[in-house]
Amino acid sequence: MKKYLYGVDVGGTSIKIGLFTIAGELIDKFDIRTRTENNGISILPDIADALKQHMEKQTVSHDEIHGVGVGVPGPVRDGIVNRCVNLGWGVVNVKKDLEALINLPVSVSNDANVAGLGELWKGSGKGYESMILLTLGTGIGGAVIVDGKVIDGISGAGGEIGHTPIPNGENGYQCNCGKRGCLETVASATGVVRVAKEYLSTSDEPSQLRNKPQLSAKAVFDAAKAGDKLALHVVDQFGQNLGYVSAILAGTLNPEAIVFGGGVAKAGSIIIEAVEKYFKQYAFYAVQDVTQFKLATLGNDAGIFGAAYLAKTN
Repeated sequence: MKKYLYGVDVGGTSIKIGLFTIAGELIDKFDIRTRTENNGISILPDIADALKQHMEKQTVSHDEIHGVGVGVPGPVRDGIVNRCVNLGWGVVNVKKDLEALINLPVSVSNDANVAGLGELWKGSGKGYESMILLTLGTGIGGAVIVDGKVIDGISGAGGEIGHTPIPNGENGYQCNCGKRGCLETVASATGVVRVAKEYLSTSDEPSQLRNKPQLSAKAVFDAAKAGDKLALHVVDQFGQNLGYVSAILAGTLNPEAIVFGGGVAKAGSIIIEAVEKYFKQYAFYAVQDVTQFKLATLGNDAGIFGAAYLAKTN
């Protein structure tokens, strides 16, 4: 009888692994170092060895494992990853190669997609069938889930919401993708700091942010909560850009909820308030009052939960 699932979340510095019951109870979790040298050739063997050792430690047999889900930081289609820059990978058939190493069924998706599935299964999206997750970190990742299924797209790049162009973006900041004016250039943690620095350099507005030797997105949101006018301007612009893109997403997909995760979302309700203000302004009337905005609740465990759910449903 199949009793267990493994969820694996592959990051650039560490690989998180969780053992779950079929019902989604987290039994144990641990992590190993991501060895990216030599184009990441050791990553899949390291995962296989870690799983084998953990199964032995937990006295879990192969026959009891329903499957292994894996989230990776790159576009995925049919179990094949098309470049993971942070891992040193080119085109890698993660599903086939890992299955050969561990003799278990393997399911693979993008890391933001599995985080979205995790929130849908056991987080703030629990009970929904359709939702969008935006992870606001150094960049902006995304997951689009419709009827319980991730929308991967033809090349596995579905959910790359961070690269949605914003109004007048052609005159905006350079993005790492090579374009100008992507959403993540102004609404990620890096983007919030970038916008704040521009306000500080072009405005004479007194601000507690001027005394910060190392400016961070957290400092900006904390200052805004304290009523700092310049910080409030930055947060307002953040809300306008995210509200605009959220309106496009809602009008296109009509999800039950849009969920914000990642480090920036730790700022709390100020995020929702800033976005909803402009969402109401931009959104089509039929989605204005039905789209719920929420903060993610699973934190760094969203990836392993979602990877396990991926294994369960594939």
